[in-house]
Amino acid sequence: MTAPDQYASVRYLVDDVQTAVDFYTTHASVRYLVDDVQTAVDFYTTHLGFTLNTSAAPAFADVVRGPLRLLLSGPASSGARATPDDATTAGRNRIHLIVDDLDGEIDRLRSTGLSFRSDVVTGPGGRQVLLTDPAGNLIELFQPAHRPGAPTPATP
Repeated sequence: MTAPDQYASVRYLVDDVQTAVDFYTTHASVRYLVDDVQTAVDFYTTHLGFTLNTSAAPAFADVVRGPLRLLLSGPASSGARATPDDATTAGRNRIHLIVDDLDGEIDRLRSTGLSFRSDVVTGPGGRQVLLTDPAGNLIELFQPAHRPGAPTPATP
């Protein structure tokens, strides 16, 4: 683990250094290993409101939604090659996307032919449902419970 006073660095060749620094320090990045990068890009941009940031398909692409940068690494990417053989299947961890109307999102996604991995689950914090991307990575759609006096979360 990196000590608090040490930093990891990444070198990017860009035209505007400050813009690049701002982007990479204001976005949380999550890496998903996918079977087909373009299929994953199409899924996230078509169904879940992400926009394409960069593409080096078929090895890699990244898509962005609000402060989340999702790294889509195909089998030929360095991210996938660094993954141990016994850790190549999708896991139970997932990205968590907040939605204003869970039932409406479920209806919209089902109308495009997508299916869900769970029924809607309700708890004290809100309601959620799970679906998967084409590679089997879990995605949680979550509608927070409204609490009197609490601000309504903004949806990116």
